[in-house]
Amino acid sequence: MFRRRLRLSAVAGACLLVAASAATLGAPADAAPADDPTVQVTIDSFGPVAPKPGQPVVIKGRVTNTSAVTFNDPQALACIDRTRLASTAAVEAIPTEQNVAMNDRDSCSNLTNDPQTFKPFDQPLAPKQTVEFSLTVPWKEWRIQDQTGVYVVGVTFRGEPQNGARIMAGRARTLMPVAGTTPLARPVDTALVIPLRHRPTQLGGKNFANDSLAQALAPTGSLSRLLALGKERKVTWLLDPAMLDEIKQMAKGYVIVAQNGESTPGAGQSDAIAWLKDFDVTRAHGNQVVLLPYGDPDVAGLLDSGDPLKNLVARARQTTQGYILSGASADVPVSFTNGLWLEGGAAAGRYLGAASTGFPGASDSDLNLVSSSSWSAATRPVLTSTPVYDVMTPGPDTLVRTVIADSSLTSGGPDQETASSPLQVRQRFAAETALIAAGKGTPASVVVLPPRGWDNDSAATAQLAASLSLPWIKATDVSTVVASNPRPQVTRAPKAAETNGVLTEAQLSSVRDLDAATSTMQNLLVDENALPEVMTHALLRSTSSGWNGYPEEARHFAAIELGSANQQLGKVHLVNASVDRGLRKEIKVNLAGSKGTFPLTITNDTEWSVRVGIEVTAANRSDLKITPPQTAVLGPKQKWTPRITASAEQNGLIRANAQVVTAGGQSVGKSQELLIQASQYGSVGWILVGAACALLFGTSFVRIYRRIRTERRNPNPAAEAGPEVTADATAEATGDPADTADPAHDRPEANGVPEAAAPDASLKEGVGSKDG
Repeated sequence: MFRRRLRLSAVAGACLLVAASAATLGAPADAAPADDPTVQVTIDSFGPVAPKPGQPVVIKGRVTNTSAVTFNDPQALACIDRTRLASTAAVEAIPTEQNVAMNDRDSCSNLTNDPQTFKPFDQPLAPKQTVEFSLTVPWKEWRIQDQTGVYVVGVTFRGEPQNGARIMAGRARTLMPVAGTTPLARPVDTALVIPLRHRPTQLGGKNFANDSLAQALAPTGSLSRLLALGKERKVTWLLDPAMLDEIKQMAKGYVIVAQNGESTPGAGQSDAIAWLKDFDVTRAHGNQVVLLPYGDPDVAGLLDSGDPLKNLVARARQTTQGYILSGASADVPVSFTNGLWLEGGAAAGRYLGAASTGFPGASDSDLNLVSSSSWSAATRPVLTSTPVYDVMTPGPDTLVRTVIADSSLTSGGPDQETASSPLQVRQRFAAETALIAAGKGTPASVVVLPPRGWDNDSAATAQLAASLSLPWIKATDVSTVVASNPRPQVTRAPKAAETNGVLTEAQLSSVRDLDAATSTMQNLLVDENALPEVMTHALLRSTSSGWNGYPEEARHFAAIELGSANQQLGKVHLVNASVDRGLRKEIKVNLAGSKGTFPLTITNDTEWSVRVGIEVTAANRSDLKITPPQTAVLGPKQKWTPRITASAEQNGLIRANAQVVTAGGQSVGKSQELLIQASQYGSVGWILVGAACALLFGTSFVRIYRRIRTERRNPNPAAEAGPEVTADATAEATGDPADTADPAHDRPEANGVPEAAAPDASLKEGVGSKDG
């Protein structure tokens, strides 16, 4: 902004007062300059787009006073910079004059010879007031050559602030391509690629997070307006197949699930049906369809994150490779091109090389689209003849066939504040292509691809589509452009920063959690291919670059999908009959002895066959040893009760956790707490038991030994018995228990059957019997 003193009477009086004070104090004093007031000048209409020599040009627009000052004698004037721009590089180098004060900008000279070239306003222009203007510039007033070229033209505003000098307070410029009297040398084959994109809204099945996609599909919505551009023109559609799946589900019927769990019917079913029909119509007209990796993932963010997220890029590409693009009738082609779209830092060689290969079905016919804005101006490939290049990357395939979209064709300009307006985009496109058509050499081809998030209301894209009718433009599709350039030149990949993803770290963390749950579910299944497709698609949707700028919606989506995956995993769990007030309590088991077993039961409440195992780990002891059982296959609604072999060195209560695992050892669901009561002998107990056994067997040995010794000393006791009393008889008479006869003979008969003689009865025969 430039600075200037407003010489108002009040300010003058203040200055005199300050000057008097300064004179009294003997020191000079200067008043601070104030900003000059400015207005906003807008060009709404410019025609013809590319005038021929001799044609007048009509410029219409508005002036809005954005200052707090009223302008007297306001006036709008046409202006021109008469420097002829003869190359696209010269257009790129137009100075923006952003750092030059408005009143000092002199690159656009006012036209004042013809009263049609300027418009005086009848009334002063008050603050916040808007007035319209219409200027007609005769060809001779431009005072330019009749050659093909591009000129910077525009409208300036001049006015006089109250009690101030007359100044230029506003200006708007645009590009005016001139189709010279000499015929253009070559037509320009132009492939306009129109992205059809929307962030994910489907939560799974018929459940949707919101109705924003339905609003885009409405007749006045952005997706419907974009689709209408291909009904009468040849364009190339670039879209995410995940969005197509969402629209197909909406056409069948859907509901909106609020964050509190309540659901309401979706309002876009009829619009979804109509949009799909219109999409088939444009395909039947021959418009090429390029499908992005499923979910339109943040390629750079996932690859920068390393394992396991980087693998999702290949999975997204493989999913698209196998996508079935159906049509409503036999006239609608079902073929499509598997494509990749990178721009900015995401187009660096390490991303392009990794994302273009490494998935089943990768083919040379795949389309790799990269924006030329990814290169610096000094290293950007020349695109005035062909957009097809072999880009050098560090990947396994060093050269990657790439189509480079010329970003200058959608840049607008030359003023940055109005560069994205539809009119400025149209004029820039016409200027660039006119200069390419004026060049010499082989036929030229270009690819036009608006950047992501560039045209929210589709108005600028509509201007690009309308420009396909320019005399030097030949509308085509990307496949034709690629086929016409079979031997592309080689160029280096653009350089980029260390990280270039668009998803935040919090969003990537949510993707990691969902990927872990989905991977566990897949590894749990006996047939990994039986994993529900909806789970895989939900994971890929969570990686979408469309979440950029919508962090809360991304968090909500990932949380719901993670909860759904964990719910499926929770259906494979340990059976626990101990429940208190709806909460499962610990499973109590007893472990008797140093080593024992106890049962645990796993149930499979899913619809699929699973392979499971059990891991038991102690929480408060290190002496618990578990022999894990082998894994087992459980069919739907089946149970398995393995016996867990465990051992503990000490008695006491052991707290442990039992976890259901996959065959690969991944945890399934939450663990279950166990209370194991270990009851076994310690070392002291074993010593006591050993001592008791030694005493028992030692006593028996002594008694047997004494008996044998007695028999050896008295081999014939019957011959010596008579009137004399033997030692044994004496013992019987005295009742000495030490030498009493075998007590076994004193037992009564059982059941009337005489009891057999004791093993040593022969030693007692005849003792104490007179009859022998």
